[in-house]
Amino acid sequence: MPRNANTPADSAKQLMLESAIFLMRQSGLNGAATREILAHSKAPKGSMYYYFPRGKLQLAAEALELYGARVAEALGKALASQARPAEKVRSLFGFIARRLEEARFEQSCAAGAVTLDIQADVEELRPVVAKIMGSWQATVARHLPMRNAARTRSFAGLVISAIEGGYIRGRAERSREPLLQAGEWLAQVAARESAQPAAKNRSPRA
Repeated sequence: MPRNANTPADSAKQLMLESAIFLMRQSGLNGAATREILAHSKAPKGSMYYYFPRGKLQLAAEALELYGARVAEALGKALASQARPAEKVRSLFGFIARRLEEARFEQSCAAGAVTLDIQADVEELRPVVAKIMGSWQATVARHLPMRNAARTRSFAGLVISAIEGGYIRGRAERSREPLLQAGEWLAQVAARESAQPAAKNRSPRA
């Protein structure tokens, strides 16, 4: 995020990337227009095409890649913070719920928000988003092995789908509960299906 209007020129690119991430999390690709990014970042007006000669789509792609790598790292840390599969899932969804709440239910997943805006003129962003979500799925799979590889991939994909859906419902309802409820049910599935022996389960949230 931008810090001040007197940021050195060599920081302008990073500021624009941070602003693009912020705006895409808030309003998707359509809400991250060049004018809004420059205003939010307070970067010099000539910076856009100096650092991103292909314009907004290049900036969006690089911002999404940066965001995707950060989120993958954060997901890994949340999952690694617990030992049991069910607790790993609860930790993960608790982390996402806190992110949503800390953003006052006004920001969600940049990759998910951008996906909803993809049309023919921005089709080049589709594989960028798909690769990012694939990396998140792979992160979940590494930390939550199921009984075989196919189940592992499937469960990890379900976790990512539940997070994306939980973000949408959470913003609509201004509540953490959609994410926490999804996490609780998936924790029960993880306890039953994991390759690791399960501890005694909790009851899912109503």
